[in-house]
Amino acid sequence: MIERKSSAGGWGKVLKMLACALLLAQPAAAQRVVQSINSNWLFRKADGTDFAKTPAVAGWEKISLPHTWNTADVMDDEPGYYRGVGWYRKQLHIPAEWQNRRLYLHFEGAGQAAEVYVNGQLAGRHAGGYTAFRFPISQWLKFEKGAVNEVIVKVDNSHNPDLPPLSADFTFYGGLYRDVYLVAANPVHFDLNDHAASGLFVTTPNVSAEAAEVAVSGTVTNNAPTRQRLTVLTELTDREGRPVAQQRSSLTLAAGEKRAFKQNFTGLKQPHLWSPDDPYLYHVTSTVRAASQADALDAVSSPLGLRWFRFDAAAGFYLNGKPFKLIGTNRHQDFPGLGNALPDALAERDLQLLKQMGGNFLRVSHYPQDPAVLAACDRLGILASVEIPVVNAITDSPAFFENCRTMQTEMIRQGHNHPSVIIWAYMNEVLLRLPAGLTKDNEAGKAYLGRVAALAQELEALTRREDPDRYTMLVNHGAFELYQQAGLTKIPMLVGWNLYAGWYSGGFQGFPDFLDRHRRELPDKPLLVTEYGADSDARLHSFKPLRFDKTTEYANLYHQFYLKEILARPFVAGSTVWNLAEFNSETRQEAVPHINNKSLLTADRQPKDAYLFYQAHLLKTPFVRIGSRAWNLRSGLAVGLDSLVCRQPVEVYTNQPAAELLLNGQSLGTHPAEFGVVRFTVPFGNGLNQLTARAATAPPDHVEVQFQLLPNNLASDKLPFTELNVSLGDQRTFTDAKLSQVWLPEQAYAPGGWGYVGGKPFALPGTGRLPYGSDRNILGTDYDALYETQRVGLTQFRADVPAGDYEVTLHFAELEAAPPTEQLVYNLAKTDAAATVPASASRRFDVLLNGQTVLPGLGIDNYLTPLQATSFKFPVSVRREQGIVVDFKAAAGEAVLNGIQIKRVE
Repeated sequence: MIERKSSAGGWGKVLKMLACALLLAQPAAAQRVVQSINSNWLFRKADGTDFAKTPAVAGWEKISLPHTWNTADVMDDEPGYYRGVGWYRKQLHIPAEWQNRRLYLHFEGAGQAAEVYVNGQLAGRHAGGYTAFRFPISQWLKFEKGAVNEVIVKVDNSHNPDLPPLSADFTFYGGLYRDVYLVAANPVHFDLNDHAASGLFVTTPNVSAEAAEVAVSGTVTNNAPTRQRLTVLTELTDREGRPVAQQRSSLTLAAGEKRAFKQNFTGLKQPHLWSPDDPYLYHVTSTVRAASQADALDAVSSPLGLRWFRFDAAAGFYLNGKPFKLIGTNRHQDFPGLGNALPDALAERDLQLLKQMGGNFLRVSHYPQDPAVLAACDRLGILASVEIPVVNAITDSPAFFENCRTMQTEMIRQGHNHPSVIIWAYMNEVLLRLPAGLTKDNEAGKAYLGRVAALAQELEALTRREDPDRYTMLVNHGAFELYQQAGLTKIPMLVGWNLYAGWYSGGFQGFPDFLDRHRRELPDKPLLVTEYGADSDARLHSFKPLRFDKTTEYANLYHQFYLKEILARPFVAGSTVWNLAEFNSETRQEAVPHINNKSLLTADRQPKDAYLFYQAHLLKTPFVRIGSRAWNLRSGLAVGLDSLVCRQPVEVYTNQPAAELLLNGQSLGTHPAEFGVVRFTVPFGNGLNQLTARAATAPPDHVEVQFQLLPNNLASDKLPFTELNVSLGDQRTFTDAKLSQVWLPEQAYAPGGWGYVGGKPFALPGTGRLPYGSDRNILGTDYDALYETQRVGLTQFRADVPAGDYEVTLHFAELEAAPPTEQLVYNLAKTDAAATVPASASRRFDVLLNGQTVLPGLGIDNYLTPLQATSFKFPVSVRREQGIVVDFKAAAGEAVLNGIQIKRVE
């Protein structure tokens, strides 16, 4: 209990005390008011005008928050996106009775740097796009009745060498993309000037199954004109709001004084522990009152979860005294059509999807996210690691170091009271890209590594001072020797590794080999696998999946291998898949440009197969689901000349010992589960196919598949021909749900059927990647995967269709004459000399359809613009036994074809 006594003399002081007493005596009006001010903003991009000083002009757009100016340009075909200044304006109507309050503007985030002006006066600046900030504004406000106050915010997402992140595999959106609040506090209040923290800090120094100790600390500010005798009352309540314990402290503060307080709660018997299985939350509420008054002047509350945990280098992670494997995902904060300007409901939905998967761990990557994220983790029972965005590299400047320290402090103080948080991290793959001219062996490079280690050591020390009860982590990519040389594996309490063996490097076996190496060479350092994943375009499928093919099936193999190796090693404390959902990365090219689709959910949050696979291993209730459930439009060739079925594999995921699959009510048998997967071969028939999976007491699962069966003999009477779509140079199936079309992989022509004659699949030699196709962004289409593959040097494409009227559509893209592009370490596309195939500028060929020249002299000097989708549709009448023959006559270079569609129209 803290108390200071003093006396006041003179009528002036007496009058001030009376005035203050009258102010403090207002019960309801005296407490803090926090109101969102997200509506009715105006926005415009910069045009060289300083709108903080210039009177209002035309050209402002009406918007509401959250808002980003990059919702559209990050997805268009124009390289780059707007990185610059945007301006926001809003009028505030402040009640006259708030004149004696202390008013603040609170921003949950602004990307990436912000300046805030109130009635033309600079209220404050903030650097960093992912932490909250709060500025006092009372001194610039007008409180007269009817007065209008104007807030102007300048936001800048330009590249800034002193502001992390410098570069990364995600988009640096600009804007006021989180909520903004107006805070009106009593002159006596909990501290509002501490890095936008709540003003209350809750710790749990000792917790066990038998008893718990809770410590509550904070700072009270007296902005009243006179000395104040105050009482701080802190109450602990259970989930139902019943009192558990309370503490009082007395404070006497002079005018303008701040004073810290601390209260300890000991002897809390038989606490209800917080865990992912039972995320029980107590509540802490602190109020400050005038010593002689019952009404609160200010109040701050916080969730309280009672748990204890530890990491062990040999045995992994322990929660509440028991071994506990951390399994979950990473998460980015964007959504199609919204950019990163997400309402709270979508952030909360992501956490619900992680929980429904059975996940218990979230790596909040690569930056602090909306406060709704950690609040949802607390409620749902998801443990969390949070980090600041020091990604890929650093700038060796005092300003960069200072911004990193400030970000780390803000992150910790703003997220301090969340029981879900167990790790504070501060670097991700920071040696992925050494500055130009530096290597790990030259003197300049060694000096740079030393500066990176110095920054890491500063952030490590800062974190342990700010929060000695949680663990620290530094996350590395798979260059073991490099991080060892830099000393970065020694500094943090935990080491995270981002490992992509079987994707970016080598084969699957490199993953367990790396884990075992860490255990041998760093036996005292706990380990987490902080990233792993493989690109997966939900439209692409293959029954013979290959590395880099971006099919669902390769991603399935990848995750099945990785999870087995993770679970087999107790020393692996935990793992987080990269990523929960697909997210925007504007500089990426590949099959889905601007999207990183290493994920368990699509961008619109539909589950991929791998999500179901994790459910089969993580859920504790009986579970069975049919895989590839989004692949409900399929196609394929009948298995024989007289057959009316096509046999294709289907996976079923379950946590039961076995599962049965039924097709249209007929059982296909019961098969044992192998590591959560039951494999069936299904004889799909033309039209609707109804699948049902059953496994013990799990609720049965149903999927309907519409199958487009193609006859082996195109002139078959049993199965009339209607449509054929072929992706040339490709070994994958592409499903276009929007147009109800399935594109089959190419095949060689055989009489009675269809296929190419001559040529070879396009491939970039010397890249060490998929042996066919390109990874470049194809302009003018959403079907990049189709235009990234082609057959080169073919002489014909034949289809022995019966007589009738047809439409033939030919698709082309020039892949060889592609201009160079920015080389990104996480893009599969290459721009080095070894990966570039020079194309003859005189490529030219004629295309003939059933003997008639329909495309004379097609080449890169007319329609075949490099990396541009081009298509031509032709009507054709086919006589009996004539079929469709497309001839390619090369005059210079080689002929190419990317795709062909044949549709019967009679």
